[in-house]
This record gives sequence, structure tokens and C-alpha cells, in this order.
Amino acid sequence: MRPDLRVAIYNIDFWAKGPGLALQSLTRGDNPAQLAAIQVIAKLDANVLLLTGIDYDLHGDTLAALEKRLTEAGASYPYRLPLRPNTGVATGLDLDGNGILGEPRDAMAYGRWAGEGGMAILSRLPIDTENIRDFSGFLWADLPGALMPPDTPPGQLLSTTGAYEVPITLPDGKILRLLAYYAGPPIFDGPEDRNGRRNHDESAFWLHLLAGDLHFKPPEPPFVILGQSNLDPADGAGRKQAITALLHHFALQDPRPRGQSTRHDPGQSGDPALDTALYPVIGGLRVEIVLPSKDLHITASGVEWPPDSDPTAAILTTASRHHPLWVDLAP
Repeated sequence: MRPDLRVAIYNIDFWAKGPGLALQSLTRGDNPAQLAAIQVIAKLDANVLLLTGIDYDLHGDTLAALEKRLTEAGASYPYRLPLRPNTGVATGLDLDGNGILGEPRDAMAYGRWAGEGGMAILSRLPIDTENIRDFSGFLWADLPGALMPPDTPPGQLLSTTGAYEVPITLPDGKILRLLAYYAGPPIFDGPEDRNGRRNHDESAFWLHLLAGDLHFKPPEPPFVILGQSNLDPADGAGRKQAITALLHHFALQDPRPRGQSTRHDPGQSGDPALDTALYPVIGGLRVEIVLPSKDLHITASGVEWPPDSDPTAAILTTASRHHPLWVDLAP
């Protein structure tokens, strides 16, 4: 185990068009993107890793198969936690108003089937599963100042994928709380900007939780907010007020992890070294965050994004459009 504590997030794109398909290819070991992602995770050597974009199944078989492959690659994670997402959960409503029920856009959050593209945690430290707080059932309407459109149906959940507080037991017996979330993208909607509003409020949820103005108790420090915000504070589409406020919150630290890529995107104003994903047409965006609480001592941080000349660059590109983001904390 590392002498410091590396907390990381990585969207591994382990989702498929139907339930069980990602598990099947993992079991066969014939998917180049999956095999590349396994190499990336092994090299990352994180103590605690939040995975996004991994299909969920009831018994955690997909995550178990991934951990088995990682163990074979020399990167064992004895503690694992699949987190059930809101994606694909049926509502029985015609949410997109096209007169057809049961489509992906009619689900509680976009999904072709329940569990598509969820979250999971891999850890080398014990996970206190008895004291997890699941915020994924929080109603959008219950968020103070919610930006939801007027035609939002009653019972609409705020989280597209999920939001959790997961306690990790450190070697000295103390607890580090992971505030993990995976927001939906602020696009793929109409002039009502439903996805843009929801994306904003998924980050705003943490501002309200820290402020103590929800019916949940604020998290006890030390904690780390880590997740896929799916919103760059400088570039791309979306409402940037909440993510900007989170990055500058007085209770948090933004170490501004940087990659080593030399790429630039014409027309963008953000620092490309901070980008964590590369999208067609749009270019690079900073869409993942790791924000430790003020009481934690940060020793290093980074984005696994080497120059194109580096041999690992091709492996990262094969694995996912996203790049791992990590922060090292003093033990």
C-alpha cells in the first residue's frame, strides 16, 4: 500500500447496450477498451477509487469480475461497493412527451435499462457499509432554490446516477467520508433546459448539504467530494454557478490537478492541463473533481494525461475518453 492516501475517480466506460453484456466481455477478456482500462487502473495505484460509467447489477458481479482482473494485474482491491443508480428506473410516465411510454428518456434518469452506467467504489481500506448515507432518493423539488422546469412531474429524483456519503476506515481507525456523485450531462434536451438545470442542481446539492439547510446532517470532516460533475467551469455548455461555487467553497480545497498533455482547444478559455475528458467537436473539458475538506493535507495531485509521445497515451485513449483524476493525502 502507498505511504500516502491516493483518492481517485475514473470513468471507465464499462457500460453496454443491455444488462450483463459488460460482465460477459469482462469474463471473456476480449474487450480492448476494458483491458486497457485495467492497465490504467493498475498503474494508477489508488487506495480508494470511485468508478463511474460502470454497469450495475444486483449482486455486484460486474464489479467483482473487474476486481478479479485487477488482482491478476497485480492491483488487488479487497473492498468493493457497487452503487445502484437511478438510470433506467421506470417511471410509467411519458417524460419526453412523444406519446410513447417506456423509452430511455422516460426513466427516472436516462437509461436503456435499470442500472446502466452506474458508480462503484474499489478500496484497499475497509468500507463502513453500515453507515453509508444514500442521497439518491432525494426529490428534486426538495432542493432549496431548485431550477427544475414547471412541468417536472412530482416524485422526480434529483440525482441522475447517484449521490452518496461512503465512510472509509483509515489505518489509524479514523473515518474519511467520500461524498461521491455522478451528474448527468447538461445537454440532450430542448429549450426548457431540463438537463442543464438538473446538472446544475446535482452540484448545488452539495453546497446545501455543507450549509446545513437540508434535512440531512452536514458531513463530519474529514471528507472528500469526488465525482463526475459533467460540467466544466470555464468551457462547454451548462449552468456554471454551482460547480464554480463548489470549487471555491471555503470548506474545500481545489488542488487543480493537472495533466501533462500539450494539446490545446481553439476557442476555449480554460486551462487544458486541467481537462479530464476529450469530446468530439467540443474538445477537452474538466468534468471530474476531487475536493478534499480544508483539514486534509494534500501532498500531490494530477490527471493521468501524458503527452501523445508517451507510450501510455495510447492505452489511455483506448480505455476511455476520460482520464483518471487523483489527489494524494497525508496519512
